Amino acid sequence: MFHISSQKKYWTFDNEESLEQLRCEANQKYRNKMLASGKPGVSDAVFLEAHEEIVLFRHYEKRLLDFCNAFKPLMPKSVVGTAIMYFRRFYLNNSLMEYHPRTIMLICAYLSCKVDEFNVSSTQFVGNLVQESAAGQERALEQILEYELLLIQQLNFHLVVHTPYRPMEGLLIDIKTRYPLLENPESLRKSVDDFLTRATLTDSGLLFPPSQIAMTAILNSASRAGLSMESYLTECMGLKEDKETLLKMYDAMRRIKSLMKKYELPKPDEVNAYKVKLERVHADFGTNSNTKRKRGYEDDDHVAKEPRMTEEEEWTDEDLDLDDL
Repeated sequence: MFHISSQKKYWTFDNEESLEQLRCEANQKYRNKMLASGKPGVSDAVFLEAHEEIVLFRHYEKRLLDFCNAFKPLMPKSVVGTAIMYFRRFYLNNSLMEYHPRTIMLICAYLSCKVDEFNVSSTQFVGNLVQESAAGQERALEQILEYELLLIQQLNFHLVVHTPYRPMEGLLIDIKTRYPLLENPESLRKSVDDFLTRATLTDSGLLFPPSQIAMTAILNSASRAGLSMESYLTECMGLKEDKETLLKMYDAMRRIKSLMKKYELPKPDEVNAYKVKLERVHADFGTNSNTKRKRGYEDDDHVAKEPRMTEEEEWTDEDLDLDDL
């Protein structure tokens, strides 16, 4: 249940400012670490600013969504939502400059398949990299497996994600059962699904319970179809006399819709410019000295596994051409 979940306790925040502060701190922490490392050629100008990281984050998050939507066999929406939530949680406390989103996005999708029991083999998974050769798919799989423990650790082992899709189904069933004023609730499904997909690409899942997001999707879809469902909230959900709860719910709905209204996909020229900086940072500062930590082993002396790939062999965006999916 969400109200006793790790998601509510550790991954639900009070406001957008809290999330922005965490991302800025992750960016600054990495910059400070590199500036203090004494490496030649280090200057503040070579690193991405926090707002530049946001642009690249949104770019790779959209690529993750595209990859999941093109996946064969068809990936359930709950698995897609879990993958994107993993991606968002990971980069709350980590910089894209330290861990490349090209790698992390695929690990998020791979791990979500496991956790949500969407049974695909590792070979099937990388087989969805349709633009890649067999050797390239093998390279991708090796990195996914090498970095998987890192992702799990950075998520603090909180792997169960409550997405809005289950409460959405529950609400539709309830509406069919107890709200005859809406003759065909199923007519809202496509609009609701579209709303939830767009909401997934915002911070809604880090700020609001999934049931509120689902309710917002249904009421917004009904409103766009010219239908009023206010009486469902007041009568069927018993909020007629509980004005405080009703007002809080309306406020949450306004905030969710505001997040979606503010969301914009990054401009291609910005993405290309910032990707050049990102690749330069990874080329200059992604040294082998950090290999064990990057692969999730921290400083455990008992871990003796040798990496199967060197940093120089890592695949690139050109190897993984998701834009053509």
